[in-house]
Amino acid sequence: MPHNQLLTPDQAMLRTTLGATMISFSAVWVKLAHVTPTASAFYRVFLGGIFLTCFMLMRKQRMAKKDLFSGLSMLAGIFFALDLYVWHLSIQYVGPGLATILSNFQVFMVPLAGLLLYGEALNIRFILSVPLAVAGLFMIIGIPWEMLSPDYHMGIWYGFLTAVFYTGFLIVLRKLQSHNSRPSAALNLMVISFATAAFLALEMVRTHDTFAVPDIKSALALMGLGLMSQTVGWLFITRSLPRIPAAVAGLILLLQPSLAFVWDVLFFHRETSPMAWCGVALSLSSIYLGSTSGKSSPRSSELKSKA
Repeated sequence: MPHNQLLTPDQAMLRTTLGATMISFSAVWVKLAHVTPTASAFYRVFLGGIFLTCFMLMRKQRMAKKDLFSGLSMLAGIFFALDLYVWHLSIQYVGPGLATILSNFQVFMVPLAGLLLYGEALNIRFILSVPLAVAGLFMIIGIPWEMLSPDYHMGIWYGFLTAVFYTGFLIVLRKLQSHNSRPSAALNLMVISFATAAFLALEMVRTHDTFAVPDIKSALALMGLGLMSQTVGWLFITRSLPRIPAAVAGLILLLQPSLAFVWDVLFFHRETSPMAWCGVALSLSSIYLGSTSGKSSPRSSELKSKA
């Protein structure tokens, strides 16, 4: 019997909550590591791939050669590498909180991709949620666009690019998970993690970036990023979501961008006005509407959530 069928709904909700909380620290780990954005992205997926390999070996899960070297996995790795690359740049420019909220705008892009690629209809809830999310974003920024610094402009565009590349990743992952062989979620993530690490390593070599980790604090932050965000948190969520109603799953998964913004305020002293907090609430509410607007199962909510 699959492991997730042994979980009660309450246990599944607890694990999903723990997973979302763990992943909410992703941008914090990135900020704490004194390495370049590309290096932190590389170590996230490389260490995550190692931890996932250990997890699969401990559980004696089968790893077929055709699943380890599939073209879809490589394509997913390219999209995920681009996603992490621009997201980590966005974190450097606008901070962990706003970068994470921007990346979650992919919940609006995935249904649009579904409309263009598969003819999937959009409903009125989804259509209404988009302008509300944009309005909330302007409330968070709180300053006219022309008064923002060029670096802040770049950070916002990188955040939106994160959502675009993550949408591409989810479309490929959806195709991968519908494959006849249906490899486990852990195997998919392991293969994608190593493929992503390979592409990021090539980029680091091309740009003469360094793989050196300068201090213990950075090493611990990268370990936390690879273990808690890329491995444990993700596994908690993917193995628990099938036991939770889609609307409840969408609400729980909002913990990730919500807490990421809170950590930014608490740990990095982000200045946030009452209007900005209202903008956070409006954007997150709109993201929730967007993520639960379809005739969705818990599985589809999983594919609409930025982890």
